[in-house]
Amino acid sequence: MYGVIVVKIGFIGLGIMGKPMAKNLLRAGCDVVVFSRTQADIDIVAADGATAAGSVAEIATVCDIIITMLPNGPDVRDVVMGEGGVLSTARAGTILVDMSSIAPAIAQEVHAACAAKGVKMLDAPVSGGEPKAIDGTLSIMVGGEEAVFEQVKEILLHMGASAVYCGNIGAGNTTKLANQIIVALNIAAVSEAIALSTKAGVDPQRVFDAIKGGLAGSTVMNAKLPMIIEGNITPGFKLDLHIKDLLNVMDTAQEVDAQIPFTNQILEMMQNLSRQGYGQNDHSVISKHYL
Repeated sequence: MYGVIVVKIGFIGLGIMGKPMAKNLLRAGCDVVVFSRTQADIDIVAADGATAAGSVAEIATVCDIIITMLPNGPDVRDVVMGEGGVLSTARAGTILVDMSSIAPAIAQEVHAACAAKGVKMLDAPVSGGEPKAIDGTLSIMVGGEEAVFEQVKEILLHMGASAVYCGNIGAGNTTKLANQIIVALNIAAVSEAIALSTKAGVDPQRVFDAIKGGLAGSTVMNAKLPMIIEGNITPGFKLDLHIKDLLNVMDTAQEVDAQIPFTNQILEMMQNLSRQGYGQNDHSVISKHYL
């Protein structure tokens, strides 16, 4: 297994999730080299001890393990396979861990390009949003070769409370899509329930206190219902990013002939809210469909 002292870890993508994830690697004593398209984000993480790189290609030249945390599949494809991308300079034997949430088919496409260059790849999307990225308790779901997963598992656990091997390449993102279906529908269910109780004259905080310890209780409820009650739409996970994930769900469902009528309905609701200007707000803004 790799030890954190002997490897140099590249981290590409320092957005809402990437910044705290990279910082947790630094707190664990890892040697981290970072790059992002926003210089201010690089400077923030460099202030905590990371080495700033000037390009993706520079990271691939000097790092044994490269982590990408990017918005969507086309971004991953470009950063890894594009001109000046990871594969332009990566050495054979390098391990690429893509922690972005993307379509499984794109993960498989990027994996094939990596394999042709002798680069090993895992798809390892995360769940938990910004709060769990900050405290290092993300749930990480991983696809690829199990032996490669075992090599980097220790590193992943510096960023997450769990890292679970799910199967071949693409299995990590398939698992993440399942997660995103459940989260979206859970937020919608919580929103409907609170709309009903509020309009019936019952204090939503008391409803929450009464039911959170029972069968209806969930991590989603605990994280999002206080935000809904407070009217707090500061993004921990943006609505537009969740829409992106559900669009990947729809594409994947079509490929495998899966029936997902509830997901289709919640996606339409979310897209309507995005058109109203809520796309950059937290996905708990789903509640505005009801309240």
